[in-house]
Formats: sequence, structure tokens, C-alpha cells
Amino acid sequence: MKILVTGATGKVGSRLVPRLLAKGYEVSILVRDAAKALPGTRVVVGDLFEPETLPSAVAGMDAVIHLAALFRTFTDNEGIIRTNHSGTIALAQAALAAGVKRFLFTSTSNVYHAGYGHQAKETDHVDIKDPRAYAASKIAAEQELLRLHPDVRILRLGFVYGDRDPHIEEIMPGLKQWKRHPGYRMHMVHHLDVAQGLLILLLQEGLNGEIFNIADDAPISLYELADSVGKAAETFEAEPGLLNDPFEGVLDSSKLRRLTGFRPLVPSYYVARDMDLL
Repeated sequence: MKILVTGATGKVGSRLVPRLLAKGYEVSILVRDAAKALPGTRVVVGDLFEPETLPSAVAGMDAVIHLAALFRTFTDNEGIIRTNHSGTIALAQAALAAGVKRFLFTSTSNVYHAGYGHQAKETDHVDIKDPRAYAASKIAAEQELLRLHPDVRILRLGFVYGDRDPHIEEIMPGLKQWKRHPGYRMHMVHHLDVAQGLLILLLQEGLNGEIFNIADDAPISLYELADSVGKAAETFEAEPGLLNDPFEGVLDSSKLRRLTGFRPLVPSYYVARDMDLL
């Protein structure tokens, strides 16, 4: 199988691509700089902002795994929307024109908001007018992809970690700035399980047009996460008050389990720590 991966040099992509290669897939990567080539891949120089560069990237591919994104930590809202929505649709249109059978899109649990009264499910309402540019751009991309491509599969990722990814340490200044309650629970997913989930969606038939949450078995409180890296005391207020919504940040991933047989290889942060998988 020939696969095009975007965002191959990012946190998820740089860990996914070697796993695809190890399974024998022919992997092409779309990069803006040829010097960022990954060993064993076919490199295509192009840019989501330059649609004319995309046909050569998708030509002859059996599937696209679209990981490239600008994240919520960026302050350039226009760039976030342009990358996550406009760039995604340009790539999907090129893939469709080239006859690419399958298009996998990594979205985010950030599309959800508070107030559902239960763990966030794929059927819960998400607001395309969400004031958070990152969430709104992902929602817009999801909705247009579902209208555009007959075999798109969308994976909404929890907070991705593990495999020596510095993501946890990098989020600590943000936790202090956002003034989150220390009891707020965040659902995480290990890189091993992101790869597992994407491979399932890549290979399994009958999932056309489906959206799936992916997360481990045990959401972790922000206090536990900060405490694990020695940052709890400096991150949270001494008297944080009440936790407004105990379900906010928690995902229901039962659909992925039910329809595909997915089971986390790394069921919790503590398992990852004890097995030296952080």
C-alpha cells in the first residue's frame, strides 16, 4: 500500500512514519523543505498553502494520512484556520481528483466543550463558531471533508504523549496561564495507540464517513500530571474553588472499541510511566 503522510516531521508524524515503514508500507511525505526528509520515505516538496504542489504528492497513492496542523498554542488565528481548514480541503480535493481511495484526518478532542453531562461522544454537538480558532478550524475541516470525500475517516485525538515526546512538559506553562482547576481531568492517548488507531482506520472496511474518539482507559487529573513532573505547587492556586463540570475533558471512546475492536496498548499514563514508555 502506498501512503502519503502530511505532518510527518511533527510530534505524531515522526513517530508514526517509522511504524508504517516497519510494516512494509510505501510511505511518501509532504514537506516544505527537502532537507527534512525521513529515512526510507519518498519526499515530495510541497505546501498545503500552494494547491498546485499537491497533485504530485497524491498521485498514485492508495491513502492519505493527514496529520499536518497548526495547534492551539499558536497565536496566528488566520494561519491556524488557513492550515487546518483550507489546507486540509485543498489536499482532500487533490486526493479525490487523483482517485485516492481513503483519506484519514486527525482531529482533536478540543472540538468538544463543557456541559454535555457525560463523557464527550462523537454525536455530541460541536460548534463551528467556537471562539477557539483551533477547535473551529478542525470542526470546519471535519464537516467539509464528510461532504467532500466518500471514504474519509476522522480520528479525534486525546492529549497525545509518550515516546519521549516533550508534550507534557511543554503544556505546563499553559496550565498556569489557563487557570484550570487541578481536579480537571484530561483524557490522553499514547503515540503507540495513535498509530494503532490510524492503522485500524487505514485497513478496516466499512468505516466510510465515520468519526471516532481515541483515548486511553483512564483520564488523569491536571494535578496528577503536573505533580508527576514536579510542577504542581507552582501551577495551581492554593484554593481553586469548585470543579464546575466533572465530565469536561473526558472522552467516550466506546464507538472505536465497538466497531473496530480497538483496545489501548497503553491503558493509562501510569502504565506508560511504569513501563518506561514516556
